[in-house]
Formats: sequence, structure tokens, C-alpha cells
Amino acid sequence: MNADSPHPRLDEAALARLRELDPDGRNDVLQRVLLVFESSLVRQLATLADEGARGQALAVAQLAHLLKSSAASVGALALAQRCAEVELRRRDGEAQGLDADVQGLITEGERALQAVRAMLRP
Repeated sequence: MNADSPHPRLDEAALARLRELDPDGRNDVLQRVLLVFESSLVRQLATLADEGARGQALAVAQLAHLLKSSAASVGALALAQRCAEVELRRRDGEAQGLDADVQGLITEGERALQAVRAMLRP
């Protein structure tokens, strides 16, 4: 996903790996994975906002860790990268600058949601 693009996209290589799990598309694996990611991401972004507002840096780090691999698996690479960066910064519980990290995660998360929704509902 190109952070500068007005239309966020998911990484084609990651999507190809998911398509390989269901080559003929009969089981709708890609769509099902994207639907699960979408609903999970919506919940996680709300939780991130809540934990950030409460100054819970460790909780933000844990959420970033959880979100990192699922984002990468669907090709939301900018989100996965942002998660890795925030996880490293917040794992010691330091709250200074937490608002900016949370807002950055939410912004990238919303871009990922936009890309997923564009694939699910063209």
C-alpha cells in the first residue's frame, strides 16, 4: 500500500499468497479473510483510541503487536510497518508522544480499511 496514493491498495504479493490457498476461488478464502480482517480492524482501532486516550502505552504496544501480522498477511504493509514502529517505541510503557503514535495507527488503519472495503465492495 503506497502511503502517498489517494487510493490505498493492498500488496499484490500478499493477496497472491492468500489466493494460492484457494486457487479456484470456490471457498472464497480471500473474501473471507478480508471480511474477518475488516471487522477485527474496526474493533482494534476503537480499542486503540480508548487505550490511547487513557494513556495506556503498554496496551497500545500489545494491540500494535497483534495487528502487525494480520495487517501484513492481507497486504496492508504500511499499517504493519507503523505497528512495528509503535510496538518498539511503546513496549517499555513510556507514554510521552503516545497520542501521535495512536493517531498514526488509526490513520493507517483507516487507509487499510478503505483498501479492504474497495476490494470487498468494488
